[in-house]
Amino acid sequence: MLAARPAFAQGDEIQVYDAGLAAKGVFNLTWHNNFTPKGDAVPSFPGAVVADKSFNGVTEWAYGVNRWFEAGLYLPLYSWDKNLGFGYDGFKLRALVAVPGADDRRFVYGLGFELSFNAKRWDETLTTSEFRPIVGWHFDRVDLIFNPILDTAYDGIKNLVFAPSMRFAYKVNDATQLALEEYAEYGPVKEFAPAGQQSHQLFGVLNRTIGKVDIETGIGFGLTGASDDVTMKFMVAYDFNKPRAVTK
Repeated sequence: MLAARPAFAQGDEIQVYDAGLAAKGVFNLTWHNNFTPKGDAVPSFPGAVVADKSFNGVTEWAYGVNRWFEAGLYLPLYSWDKNLGFGYDGFKLRALVAVPGADDRRFVYGLGFELSFNAKRWDETLTTSEFRPIVGWHFDRVDLIFNPILDTAYDGIKNLVFAPSMRFAYKVNDATQLALEEYAEYGPVKEFAPAGQQSHQLFGVLNRTIGKVDIETGIGFGLTGASDDVTMKFMVAYDFNKPRAVTK
């Protein structure tokens, strides 16, 4: 039975991308943290970090190269679990392209690409990647965002894993948003896992801007037996410098 169990990747970053970019010349830090008080206690491979009672995090460094391109570095990626203790899990390189000025547009779109270099405790495969298309709509007070993500371990197109996420957000005021987010993993695109073996989590999320700091916090609940039962997330984002003045 354990051999037949689907192995879903743990999340160091629980976030839906809305096509927003750091302004040109701006250096940004987003610190991701999540804790799973009740999750899968079976390692997906021998020596793997388990989700149950684990704490995962990563510092995401980003730089606005121009109006449509942002470069990123996730370092360090780390975790603590009840069996292995605290350890280093690897790092990631990221490229994000998107329509300029997404915050002021009705329809937004973009594409993110991540190249991961994984420690043995985090993933059986040294090098993996994520392709993250971004499609969304900003209405007066409502945001609807889709990220139909594809994950790969570079083992063939038929083994691409479909792991979409979506966000429905309501703007309370200029500083506060309330949102519902769903994170899923359906399995390989060649043949999705049976519904009961897919991972689906529904999060309630609060976004709040306090001064120059953006905060996102939320709690998620598993909707299937293959999902972690409870996961909490907390993110803090800060721009280290102001956008460069635009010269005409």
